[in-house]
Parts: sequence; C-alpha cells; structure tokens
Amino acid sequence: MQILFIADVYADEVPGGGEIVNDLVINELINKGHHVVKFKSQDISTRDLAHYIANDFMVILGNHLALSQQCKNIIIAATTNPDSNFKYLIYEHDHKYLSSRDPSVYEGFLAPDDSHIVERELYEQASAVLCQSKIHQEVLIKNLPSARAINLSCSVWDENFIKTAKELVIDKTLDTAVIRSNNPTKNQAQAEQYCKQNSINYDLVSAGSPEELLKVLSRYEQYVFFPKVLETFCRVVVEAKLAGCKIITNPKLLGVASEEWFVNGDREDIIAKMSESKNNTIKIIEQALLNKKASDHSPQTTVILNSYRRPYNLKNQIKAIREQTIPPKEIWLWINDHEDNRNFDHTKLDVDKIFHNNHNWKFYGRFAAALLADTKYVAIFDDDTIPGQKWFENCYKHMEIRPSILGSAGVILNSAGSYVDHERVGWPSKNKEFRRVDLVGHAWFFERDWLQYLWKEKPHTWDNGEDIQFSYLAQKYGGIQTYAPPHPPDNPELHGSILGNELGIDDKATSTNSTVSHQQFFSERDSCVQNAVQGGWKTVRNL
Repeated sequence: MQILFIADVYADEVPGGGEIVNDLVINELINKGHHVVKFKSQDISTRDLAHYIANDFMVILGNHLALSQQCKNIIIAATTNPDSNFKYLIYEHDHKYLSSRDPSVYEGFLAPDDSHIVERELYEQASAVLCQSKIHQEVLIKNLPSARAINLSCSVWDENFIKTAKELVIDKTLDTAVIRSNNPTKNQAQAEQYCKQNSINYDLVSAGSPEELLKVLSRYEQYVFFPKVLETFCRVVVEAKLAGCKIITNPKLLGVASEEWFVNGDREDIIAKMSESKNNTIKIIEQALLNKKASDHSPQTTVILNSYRRPYNLKNQIKAIREQTIPPKEIWLWINDHEDNRNFDHTKLDVDKIFHNNHNWKFYGRFAAALLADTKYVAIFDDDTIPGQKWFENCYKHMEIRPSILGSAGVILNSAGSYVDHERVGWPSKNKEFRRVDLVGHAWFFERDWLQYLWKEKPHTWDNGEDIQFSYLAQKYGGIQTYAPPHPPDNPELHGSILGNELGIDDKATSTNSTVSHQQFFSERDSCVQNAVQGGWKTVRNL
C-alpha cells in the first residue's frame, strides 16, 4: 500500500503516548513493505492531499485537530465516490468526535445531544476507527453508533522496551511513586493530595524514556494515578504493573482497566500481549484499508422463518428479506402445526427449504433447525416481524464492531428477579445508539456456531423463554453479549421490524391471546429470568 499518514505532531516534537504509538506504527508499516509519507496536519494543503489521493494513496489520520475542514471534505468526498477505491481510517487516541474531548463530563459517557458531536461524517465514513481499549470502543459506539469502531485492545511498544521488561529486576526499596506531569489531564495534584490525606510517603518521579521509567518504577511498592478524563488506554499504568507496582487509581476512567488481559493477567501475560500488539495492529490496519467495505458481503446468512398462526404475513416477510441490501443465502421455513396454517399452501412461497411438522415445537424448534445451516450467520424472525431494507446491512456492520447476538427488540431488565419490569430498546423505542441489552426478540442475528450454547443446559421450560435462555447461556459459556443495533427514528430502513405495532397486537400472539395466557406468559418469563440469574447470568443493571 501507499499510505499518507497525517498527524498534528510526531514523537520527535512531543513524546506523548499517541505520538510514540504513531511513530511505531509508521515504522512497522514500512518494515512490512508499505510506502508511508508523513505530513503534519497543519502543513498539508488541499492540493497535496488531492495529489496523493489521485495517486492511490490511502490515508491514516492520527490526531488531526489542525487539519483544515477543506482537507477533511476532500477525504470524505473521495471515500463516497463510487468510482474510487480510496479508503481512510482514524487512529483515535482520545475522543475528538466530542466537542469536550472528554466523555466523562457526560452521564454514562453519552453526549446529551448532537450539538456535542463533531466531525460526525468524517468518523462515520472511515473504513475503521481504531480504539485503544474495550471501554474506548464502547464509548465511541455510544456516541457514534454508525462508526465502524474496532478495539485494538492494547497500545504498541517497541522491541527494546519489551526486552527491558523481560530482563527487569524488581527490587522494592521505596514506598509510592507519583509521576511528574505538566499535562493537567494527568492530574498530578490529586495524586499528591491523595497521598497526603492518607499519610503516604511518595516521590515525584520522571524519566527520559519508557525503559528508564520502568526501571524507576520497579523500585516502588505502589503507583498513584487519578486521571481527570477517561483515558483511552494509559500506557504508564501497564508499565507500572509490569514493574510490580500496586496501582491506586480510578479504574472507571482507565481504558486498560476494561481489558481482561490486564485485570487478570500476570507479568508474563502482559509481556505476551505487548509482544503481539504491534503485529495485530498492522494486520487490522491492512484489513481495514485493503478489504471490501462492510456492506460488500457475499451471502453469509441463512434465514429461518416460522409459520404457526399468521401464515398470511409470510409473503410480505419473504419479499422484505429477499430485497435486503445484503440478501441472504437461503430462506428456510419452520412450520409448527396449528389449525390456522393447515390449509395454507406453503409450497407456493419463495423459500428454499421447508420443515413441515405435525407437531407444535413452540419456540425452540426453529433454533434446532438453525443447527443445519452452513452459513456463518443465522437470522431468525418471528411471524409478526418484517425488517427494513437495510436491516442485514445494519447487523453486518455492528457485528464487525462487536460480535454479539443482535436483535430488533431488546430488553434491559430493571431487576434481576423479574422480566415484567424492563426497558425496551430497538424498534419499540427507536434507539439511536448501539446498546447492550439483556436479551432480544422479534428478529435475531447471530453466528451459527453460537447455537451450541443454547443447548448447553436443558431449558427451564420448553413453553417459553428461548430468547432469555440463548442470551444467558451464550454469555455464560461463550462470553457473548447481546446488543440492539441502532434503530434511528428517521431511518426505518435500518430497523429490524417496521410493522411491529400493526402486526403484533392481534390475539394470535402468545403474550396477548387471552387474559389467562397473558398472565401465564409473564409468570413463566419471570421464572426463566430467575433461573438464569441463579445460574450466573450477569444482567446489564446487576453486574
């Protein structure tokens, strides 16, 4: 590849974490055989930029506060040109998509409205926005749900540092270290105040290089650090842990504290992660700039529909699925026996395979059929669910952001012991953000291989709760969470269900066909929730 790397400054001027990482990435790209040209944001003209793009250069944006709006417009225009193969990515080191650059000033790290979002189009059109940690990715997705955020899960270190870390002799002779910093976001003053209030003997330390700092920290029992802002990663905390320091900090503002390898790993685990991070980062960059766009998928999905008491919806449902911007490989129909569909001619429908049962297998049968699929993904729809034209496109995009069980109607339980008390997310509420939920229904989209988790434990009842059981066991045995993709109110094409209110309110719904069944339905679901929580299910509000 030919790559134009644009950043405000580089490590020879400002040896900050982001600048060090940028230089290491540039050098590694060159080592891998790519041609890289460096520009400072303020120095590149529109003429320069247009020249490089015209000559098949891809662009990587590091910190780009000094980049002119005219240059940003050229980048956006080039990537939206259907005749161009141009791509760019953003190597995000903080939160430049927010006017505050600090999500911690907002409740739940979520900007209250669009006035706080800057450069939306620049971020949303990027082939990838590279994030430093799990929480960095999650916060970016909260605020820019349409951006393709990828978690690198680690920063980048050079071989000399890793060699130093491996050979480090830890000899604890001193008490507490506070790192000297002129950066107000590092909040040296609060660290010192904490030490004074707790009668802790501390030293202000500094060093010329990461290797030197590592050796200095290896002499201290603990390291105190209280950042003012949400740190996207924080290299020095990793280095302090490598040096054997106890870390006193606020983990909610520490990106690396959201990574399991850091929280639960020992020195060897951390060194192993460091050793592989540079290679992994380059692979992700190459993939983002060389591969097809997220919307350019060959058919990778098997759809399973259900016929029970609403066969008359099937024709319109099938049409909507066939007309998806990313169409499925096949559509299968699972028929549960009921008098309402016995006289319906299912053979005239535009489906590829039919499971015609002489029994009502209720909710779990269609999930059993899905085990026969040979595609990477499976999409299952309730019989009252007709998706917007870009529903699969929406799912593919967010599956690349975070592999998870996706659905059109998400549920967040307000208590661990009840289903009835819950918040709805998805088409019922028109959520703008990509949001974690406890379970989904109406329309599911997931990796076929995850079905193994659904059958790990016998269902609490076969009469209800397959949606609860799937999300619970996928989390328990596979570490798979459940999310509702964005359902923006002004773009129903992205919705998993566009006629839910119209089609789902008749007396054929299990939850509403009579007073008795309504009460029984929700009692059973409460019981399913309680069973899952007792089995170890960690719900969103009761982690």
